[in-house]
Amino acid sequence: MSEAPVTGNNPASEPRPIRLRDALRKARIEAADRTGVVVDLRDAEVARLEILNEALDPLFAQVPEQIDLFERGISQGETPRLWIDVVAHVVMGRDKRVYRFVQDTRFGRIVLAESHEVSAIVDAVTDYVARRMVEREHALAPTRPPEPVAKEKPRRRRGGFWIFVLGFILGAAALFALALFASLQSL
Repeated sequence: MSEAPVTGNNPASEPRPIRLRDALRKARIEAADRTGVVVDLRDAEVARLEILNEALDPLFAQVPEQIDLFERGISQGETPRLWIDVVAHVVMGRDKRVYRFVQDTRFGRIVLAESHEVSAIVDAVTDYVARRMVEREHALAPTRPPEPVAKEKPRRRRGGFWIFVLGFILGAAALFALALFASLQSL
């Protein structure tokens, strides 16, 4: 028995999609690849960001509901962005095939990760989400009350008042003597 050679065009040689969602994802990737070459680059950017957004679904399904740090969504402005939270988003690179995960800081925008691969950006976003959740825990953690300090006995300061009175009397006497001396000089 001889086997027939398997060619690349044979449908039996390609693995069949297991789920409709996988087939849709594959079709979107193919459409994004075709569109990336054609004139309408913006639609390709949005399609790629949607693919990444779907890849992030399992991550954000694990974030507890009471944590409201993250508002994920795609903004379709002049430059489409996949927002992770108010300061971090994913934008496509200049060649429209590279995902760039950036964070806005008070010192400017920093690139947290950059890759052609969706999985690398998913890993970077996962690390970012984990760091933000830890920062939130630290911010909300109750601070330890200060240690009680042994009170010192207050010092008695009765002498301070009498020193002030003595200084006032000596200053008045010095001014009186100076005025007397000045009036004697003018005679």
